[in-house]
Amino acid sequence: MMHFRHLTLAVLATLAIAPSAFAQDASTEAASGKRFAVVGGYALSEPTKNPEIAGARTNVDGDGAATLSASYYVTDNIAIEAWGAADKFGHRVNTANGKVASIDSQPYALSGQYHFGNSTSLVRPFVGLGYFEANVDGEKPEPTGALAGQRIGVETAKGAMATAGLDVNITPTWFARADVRYMHDTTGQPDVKVDGAKVGKAELNPVVLGVGVGARF
Repeated sequence: MMHFRHLTLAVLATLAIAPSAFAQDASTEAASGKRFAVVGGYALSEPTKNPEIAGARTNVDGDGAATLSASYYVTDNIAIEAWGAADKFGHRVNTANGKVASIDSQPYALSGQYHFGNSTSLVRPFVGLGYFEANVDGEKPEPTGALAGQRIGVETAKGAMATAGLDVNITPTWFARADVRYMHDTTGQPDVKVDGAKVGKAELNPVVLGVGVGARF
């Protein structure tokens, strides 16, 4: 949670400074007609659900990872975005008795977005809806935990993703971005298996808070 607070403060600072620092550059030339955009950034993923596994309530930690996205603008306001984690989010699985396992997740998504304002706007909010999948691997039990010596498996999470964000135009090509994504598993929740037997559901429904720098061309 402390990581989430730090990234939130960084987002607010960036959005507070960028408009005044780059207003002149952003307003001198329009970005209209540029149909492609790429964004590289960093995001923190924080689960909003803590599943019950083998009768024990768990607490799954969040983590940070690099992200990449590519967008095609059908018009100046409507875009199709492919987004994903360039690295894996690592999660510790804890119970009241301590850490019992660790897992890695790597989400990717395709969504449609609506960007408010126009290409000459300094600040452009946007919203989006889409579909995500989050591959899970690297499941490892703690050597001395309750699951020690057992084989753990977690199925892929799939479902709907909602996005809200803000672009701050620096020049007609470059922009800064801050966004938040909510991923909701709509497929009945992925099964958690220990030695092949189902022991629970991995309903995490994470919130992903990110910042990045993008370019249009």
